Parts: sequence; structure tokens; C-alpha cells
Amino acid sequence: MRPVHLGPADLVTGVRALLTLVVAVLVAGPLLGVGAATPRTAVVVLGTLALLLDGVDGAVARRTGTVTPFGARFDMETDAALVLVLSVLAASDLGLWVLLIGLARYLLLVAQRLVARLRSPLRPRYWRKVVAVAQGVALLVTVSGRVDPVLSAALLAAALAALGVSFGTEAVERLGWRPGVRRPWLGALGSGAAVVVVWAALVAPAALGVAGGRVAWSWGAAGLPVEGLLLVLLAVLLPWRAGRAVAAGAGLVAGSLLVLTALDVAFPLVLDRPFDLLGDWGYLVSAVGVLAASEGAGAAGALLTGAALALLGVVALVVGAALRLARDAHRVRRGATPFVVGLTSIALVSGGVATGPGRSWRMVTAPTATAVADRSEALLSALGDPARFGRALAADPWEGRPTTGLLAGLEGHDVVVVFVESYGRIALQDSTIEPEIDRELAGGTSQLAASGWSARSAYLTSPTFGGGSWLAHSTLESGAWVDSQRRYDQLTRTGHLTLASAFHRAGWRTVIASPATTRDWPEARSFYGVDALYDARTSGYAGPTFGYAPAPDQYTLAHLSRTELTPGPRTPVMAEVDLVTSHHPWSPVPQLVPWADVGDGSVFATQDTSTHDVLTDPASARRAYADSLRYSLRTLTSWLGTVVDDGLVVVLVGDHQPHHLVSGPDPGRDVPVSVLARDPAALRALDGWGWPHALRPPDDAPVERMDALRDRILRTFSQPPAAPPPPASGPAR
Repeated sequence: MRPVHLGPADLVTGVRALLTLVVAVLVAGPLLGVGAATPRTAVVVLGTLALLLDGVDGAVARRTGTVTPFGARFDMETDAALVLVLSVLAASDLGLWVLLIGLARYLLLVAQRLVARLRSPLRPRYWRKVVAVAQGVALLVTVSGRVDPVLSAALLAAALAALGVSFGTEAVERLGWRPGVRRPWLGALGSGAAVVVVWAALVAPAALGVAGGRVAWSWGAAGLPVEGLLLVLLAVLLPWRAGRAVAAGAGLVAGSLLVLTALDVAFPLVLDRPFDLLGDWGYLVSAVGVLAASEGAGAAGALLTGAALALLGVVALVVGAALRLARDAHRVRRGATPFVVGLTSIALVSGGVATGPGRSWRMVTAPTATAVADRSEALLSALGDPARFGRALAADPWEGRPTTGLLAGLEGHDVVVVFVESYGRIALQDSTIEPEIDRELAGGTSQLAASGWSARSAYLTSPTFGGGSWLAHSTLESGAWVDSQRRYDQLTRTGHLTLASAFHRAGWRTVIASPATTRDWPEARSFYGVDALYDARTSGYAGPTFGYAPAPDQYTLAHLSRTELTPGPRTPVMAEVDLVTSHHPWSPVPQLVPWADVGDGSVFATQDTSTHDVLTDPASARRAYADSLRYSLRTLTSWLGTVVDDGLVVVLVGDHQPHHLVSGPDPGRDVPVSVLARDPAALRALDGWGWPHALRPPDDAPVERMDALRDRILRTFSQPPAAPPPPASGPAR
């Protein structure tokens, strides 16, 4: 074995190796139970210094003429060791999948031992060096602890994807699949695939849709797209540079429309309404937040990145296919020109061909042009919606009304509006869910009657479905129809009268208990105008989380009683309370404990909090949904039995129907609503509403939109403002 002579560059690499060793000790100690938590600042500083020196040793080797195979290998292995150590620390935060970044180099070494051709020489490529450095940068950003876990997971997932592409192309080149080698059969396959991809992308806006709660493809709408014919015609007639630009632009438009079509399909399946191009991007962020709460930040970040890469990959695939199709057409333009011109002319003139009595299949369609026109029309309508919504808000008859007599009919009463997550009409109509919920409501009715409670119930039509609870909450509170994120954002920037602000003006102390709120929510005070917000950070809960719900519903209600609805003289309270245990994914479900034992919630630590996969099939999802909803309703009725305040009035309302997995296709948007009170006078005031006396609204109970309830409450319990006195008459002249 020849002796190795260390050059100046190798000494720099040696310093990097020493820094990597120190980082490894700092990371391994706490993981092995030695020492306290990992000093992340020291890890980031030392790791950053090691990465910076990575650009120094190569430059030193080239300047001093001491580039050697040993130095290159020493540099590579030092890089790999640092990435492995950092990935171990990142994996402790986000999951074992992060270890794939650190192990990628060593998995390649194993593959090279097994496959000799993977050890063949490889031409250096600069972009692979960039990918390698990006791994270290992404890991350092993540382990710093200064970035949101979901964003960290997304960053590492993107880095891992880039690393996979780097190693994948390296393996392809080493296995002999080099560019420039002609393979006729592969070229024909690629051309055929390009035709299929372009055709599918062009017809998808017309052929892809939702029917019966499922994704459906309509072959009747999948004719010959005229846009594809025009693309080929332009590729044949134009110079290649211009034709290539046209093909790239057409592919970009078709790919983008394909992505929007996918969203158009997904939103009706999940939220029972079309995708709003201007206002619905926030739903995607909220969906990731829900997933992070139930499955962990790592899974949410990986899903977000995977979805983004998949969508970008779809667009890139369509652009590439359009370019391939245009290139093939341009290459055979002399022979293809008469054929393409003739086919295009016949297609444009014919328009369609009959296939049977009373039926026709369109031979030629213009799905992309139609989709662009439809989206342009929808976009124009969306752009005009703020003005329409603003006029509706300005026309509110309660704006500017004097506070005298406002809600006087509830003077001295505490009022609690309880939103039960996903409590939809399907819970009272589905044959597999209704018996359980009916038994729960029947038992609750008997229990409440024994405590002096009565109820009147009906149905409200929610502006949202399957999610977007804040839209329902703001609709009920404001008396405005808030069916999009755009409208919510517009509304919350105004001083529009809400139930909470009306009670506040009339002298009530107003609070919101929102246990699923984990971040700053300035609208609670700036728009709703409440005196206190109890969220996941301020409610004092010290117990475990149960899936999506940071705290069980029992704790939320116990905390409200302990902090706001206290016995003795005090200002009356109006509270909005969100019961979120029945929020998707409906697992796990807490168990009720004696109310005197709730305390700070640590009593729930002995209960099973493991999440079970209940979303594998509709039957499992329905059972889990029913269990979680029964818990929320039982908790509420049990709590009402403990309340000593005879003046309490409770409005119980569902925010929206559950996800289609439970509710099935076309379930509608109706949700139950009940008003409960011990004070007979409070319920007699509702005589004009026509609501039946029951906790469970009958199937034929009245139905009205959710935005009507605010005005009903304000009109029913407010005294009309006194008429101004007539002007004094002066002496006759």
C-alpha cells in the first residue's frame, strides 16, 4: 500500500472532519442519555463552519496543484458524515424518514458493491455539488429550531427529493443510458406517450368531474381537442424556434389547467363546492395544519412537499409532452402539412358527428378554450364579489342602531353559543349513525328535563361543508353569508355587528373558548370584540391531546364554568364555545370523568390517546364519527346538569356536515340547532319562530340559512328603539 501524503487541502478537510466529530459528540450524547439537551446553537455554528470550509479545501487543492484521489475521497466522506450526523438530530424532531438523507451516500456504496457497473467513472456535474451542499444547509436550518416544524419537514422533503434525482441520474449514467445513443423503439414509445399526455391534459377540463360523490371521467366529452390540432398545425407551419415557444406556452397553460381541474374535483369531494381560485388557497394551508395536529409535523410537511412536487411534475410533464409532440410534427412537416391542414379544416367545419338516436358524440371539442373562458368569467365574478358583499354589509339594518334596549329581553341571563364540530343533519338521518345519536339525545333530553331544562330545535343551512368551521362561525355571528375565505377576510376587516359585539355593547362580558386555536388570532378582539380568548395556549390545560383536539370538550366546558360562569354577583357573560372532539379524524375519543376531578386536565393522562386509523373505509369512519359526536353531546348535557345558574341560555348548533367519507354523496349542508333554557320566558319568546319543543329536531322542522339566526336573536330579545319626540311647536305667527 502506497503511503498517503497529506497536502494543505487535506489539512483543511481534516479540520472539517474534527468539527464533524465534535458535532457528532454533541448530538449523540443526549440521544444516548448522556448530558442534557443538544446545544443546537453550537451544532449550527460548528456545522456552518464545516460547510464553509468545504468550499475552501477544493480551492486550496487546485491552487497548490495537490488534487489527489485520496483528497477527493476524504472530502466526500467528511461531507457524508456531517450530513448523517445532522440527519440523526433532525430525525429526532421529524421522524425516521429524515435519516434517508444521511444514509443515501452509504446506500449507494452498498449498491456499488453489489452492481459493478455502478462503480464506473462518472463525469462531474456542477448541479450535483449544489444538491449535496443543499442537504447540509437544509439540515442546519431544520435543527436550529427556529423554523416551523411543518416548513422544516417540507424543506427536508424537497432536499430528499433533489437528492433522489441526483443519485438516480448518476445511476442511470453509470448503467450506460447516456444521451445521444439512438434507440428507435424508445423514441416511438416517447412520441406515443407525448400524444396521450397532451390529449389527456387538453380534454381533462371537460371530461374530469364528480358524479355521485366520486371522481368520474366522461368519455362523451373526450373528443378530439381542437387545441391539439392547432398546436400540431403551428408546429408544422412555424419555424422551430417559434413553434417551440408556442408548444411550451400551450403546455404550461394546459398543465396549469390540469392542476386547477384536479382542485375542482377535490373541493366538491371534500367541501361540497367548487374551488375558488382567489380565496381557497388558505384551505390548503389549513388542511396541512389539521394533518400536522393529527399525524405530526413531519407527515404534514412531507405531504405538502410531495403534493407540490407532484403538481409541478404534472405541469412539467405536460410541457415536455407538448414540446415532444411539436418537435415530432416539425421533423415530418413536409409530409404532414397537407394531412394536418386537411384534418384541422374538416374538424373545424364538421364540429361533431351523431352516434345514435337522440345522442351525439362531439368529434371535435375545445375543452381548454372553454375552461379558460369559464375560469375568466368566474374570476371576473370573484373580482366583483367584494363590492357586492360590501353593499350587503352596508345594508345591515342593525348597523348604527342605538344600544338602548339592545338584547334587553336577555338581561341578567348568561348566554353560551356552543358549536359542535361536524354535527350535521346526517347524524340524525343516516341509518348507521342515527340510532346511536337518537339514543344519546333521548337520554340527554331525560337528563336535562330532570334538571329543569327545555329545548326548541330546527335546522340551519351552513355556508360550508366538511371543514372551514370559521366560515360558519362568522356567518352565524355576523348575519352575513360568509361562504368563502375572501368574504371572511373582507368581513373581519370591518366593524360589522356580531352577536358577540352586540352583547358587549349591551353590557355583557364576552369570551370565546376556542381550544383548537394554536396561533395568534387577532380577529377575536379586533372583529368579534371579545374581552377574553381562551385558546390552546391560554386555557391552562395540562393534559394530553386527543388527535386533533388539543383538549377534551369536558375540560373546555369545565374551564368556562371555573373562570367565567362563577356563582355570585358578576357581570353576565356571553360566550362562544367550540367543542372540537368530533372534528375529523374522530380518533381517539376521551372518556368522561367526574366533573370535580377535571382540574387542570392532568386527570386525562391515564386515558388512551393513541390515534387509530378509522379512515380506511366509510363504515369505520361512520362508527368513529358517531362515537366522537356522542361524546360531545353527552359532555354538553352532563355539563348542563351541573350548572346552577337558572338564567343560562344555550344555543347548540353544528357548524357543518361531516366529510363525504361519512355523509356520502349529496348530503346537503343542513345542521341541527337548539336553544336550551331553564327559564320558561326565554323559550316562550321563541314562539314566533315555529321551532318544535325538542332537543332532537324532527325531520320536518323549519330550515333557514345560518346567517338568519343573528337577526332572529336580536329582533326577538331587543326592544325597539324609542321614537324620537316630536319637535316642539312654536307660537303661532
